[in-house]
Amino acid sequence: MDKNSLIGLGLIASILGIWLYISGPSKEQIARNRQIKDSIALVQQQAQIAQMAKDAALQKAADTLKTAPIAISDSVKSSQLNDRYKDFSVSAKGTKELFTIENEMVKATISSKGGYIEKVELKNYHRPGNTNPLILFEGDSVNFSLKIPAYNNMLFSTDEFYFKSVNKTANTITLRLETAQAASYIEYLYTLKPNDYMVQSEIRFVGMQNIISQTEDQLQLTWAMIYPSQEKHIVKEREAATVYFKQDINDPDYINPLKDEQKEINEADIKWVSFKQQFFNSTIIADKTFNKAGSFIKLGQRPTSEIVVKSVSAELGIPFAHAPTEIFKYQFYFGPNHYNTLEKYGNSLEKIVPTGWSVFSYINKWMVIPLFNGLNFLNMGIVILLLTLIVKIVLLPIAYKTYMSGARMRVLKPETDALNAKFEKNADPMKKQQEQMALYRKAGVNPLSGCLPLLLQFPILIALFAFLPAAIELRQQGFLWADDLSTYDSIWTFGEVPFINWAYGDHVSLFAALMFVSTIIYTYMNSSMMPQQNTQMPGMKFMMYFMPVIFLAVMNRYAAGLSWYYFLANMFTFLQNWIMKKIISDQKIRAELEANMKKPVKKSGFQARLEEMAKQRQQIARK
Repeated sequence: MDKNSLIGLGLIASILGIWLYISGPSKEQIARNRQIKDSIALVQQQAQIAQMAKDAALQKAADTLKTAPIAISDSVKSSQLNDRYKDFSVSAKGTKELFTIENEMVKATISSKGGYIEKVELKNYHRPGNTNPLILFEGDSVNFSLKIPAYNNMLFSTDEFYFKSVNKTANTITLRLETAQAASYIEYLYTLKPNDYMVQSEIRFVGMQNIISQTEDQLQLTWAMIYPSQEKHIVKEREAATVYFKQDINDPDYINPLKDEQKEINEADIKWVSFKQQFFNSTIIADKTFNKAGSFIKLGQRPTSEIVVKSVSAELGIPFAHAPTEIFKYQFYFGPNHYNTLEKYGNSLEKIVPTGWSVFSYINKWMVIPLFNGLNFLNMGIVILLLTLIVKIVLLPIAYKTYMSGARMRVLKPETDALNAKFEKNADPMKKQQEQMALYRKAGVNPLSGCLPLLLQFPILIALFAFLPAAIELRQQGFLWADDLSTYDSIWTFGEVPFINWAYGDHVSLFAALMFVSTIIYTYMNSSMMPQQNTQMPGMKFMMYFMPVIFLAVMNRYAAGLSWYYFLANMFTFLQNWIMKKIISDQKIRAELEANMKKPVKKSGFQARLEEMAKQRQQIARK
């Protein structure tokens, strides 16, 4: 920029400055403006304070109106109740009372508000670390109500009304829901017999045909519950808690415990619905059946609360024929998931106890459950030891065949090594396989005879895997360092570790660790007895060692009683093999095989077909 430009810009700036000074307000004007501004701010502030005071006064007045008693005459109140509840207005007000019926095993508390059982205590059971009776449910965690469609197109629910006690003894109570018509009422009857988990119940309708809508041929019974936590580990409770139900013509069914589902029951009428927890259940059983129409069961969302397991509900149809007097009979079972106890009551209630698939379930029904019940005076850890011993004795012939198969394969090792050396450079695996089969046939050895007996043991393992974690016989039964054989035994809880918690858990179960170590040792000993199988199927060796690792991840969070059984089974197997090794001589087995190899080979039809198929595959491969 040149000199003339700079001089021009300077003159322009000077002119602007002089003009702003001349045209600006004087000191008097500035003072006056400031005074006006302050006055406006003061007025605004005073208006704001006045508005706040006004709001406070209004709020105070409103609060006073809320708390101030409104004088309403008794006649107005009565008129309001009549308008809202019609014939049931006489039972719409009252004071809640609690009544109890009990025997040696169960104490049930019945509320006059709604007339239903709102609390159940099981006297012979308790929560971990608590000596008080176990509370199956109580208070707001349960609801039981009958929906009543009235003739005036209104729907009422019995849990809105107050029932009156008309008959009460130590183990029986009758509660009546009165109406404005003296000869019309509904009664709930509850009876608890001595030494029984079953509460006999009735709903009696007397003179209700003129109150209940003529267009309805059934009423809806709603039963809902929130499962409280009863056990040491709520995660295991949530995995087991569900709803079972039985239709009149079908076997019991249930909702998958891992799902949130509402299931319509419309195939057949319903015999019973069971709210099943891990070791206890609350079941409603119809004397005849509940109507299928409009009936459903629901397994609700799993709450995040550490004291609530799940929410469940059921809605069941009750027939109503509009007769002057009708009685609907049903029962409640409040008690343990004990197989024999449930079986005693019939109606396939014992099916809510998992015993395994159809074939495997007989192992539990015919052997494990009778043993648990017969030896319940012993510590359950000892009972499991005796169970393992009995199983090993029963399977001893199979174990003997398994050992002999491995021993024959072991003493035949020189011949199999020679075959491997012979075909080391020969790329014809089919020829090698034919030579091996010919050798086994000549020696009288069946390489599969050792696998088949092992497969026969799996039904027992699978059956125990299903039953033991659900066996109430193991609940709170301590053994050695485990204080409860029905859940895992944690000797070290290390807390939250990414991925480790997902795959293994946040703790170390010692019984599961012992089971794992003994399985690895057994796998090593078994593979060393039959090295030729490892060379023929190298992938099998990896699987043999990998499966115990997977099993450890599962068993670390499973019932300690089951890990204790598997550990004992391995230890007894070690003992069996050691005894057999001492008794059975490899030299005698070798002599037996050599004698077999000198005999003429008799080829069975099955073997001939196998060889023919092998030859055909070889010819196809060459083409």
